[in-house]
Amino acid sequence: MPLTFRKSFRILPGVRLNINKRSWSITTGGRNGPRHTRSSTGRRTTSMDLPGPFGWRRTTTGKRH
Repeated sequence: MPLTFRKSFRILPGVRLNINKRSWSITTGGRNGPRHTRSSTGRRTTSMDLPGPFGWRRTTTGKRH
């Protein structure tokens, strides 16, 4: 089983800094609404937890101008 490195820090209420071996990302929002994540690799993800067995996620790879 390979070892992985991942660490998450809460830097402000509703803002988290996530660090792993290859990149870092900042996540905002969450609890009662959508969660927006921006990665150092240029990936942008918007996700939201929905009740029951549902979930919603939209990922955009690359930078928008």
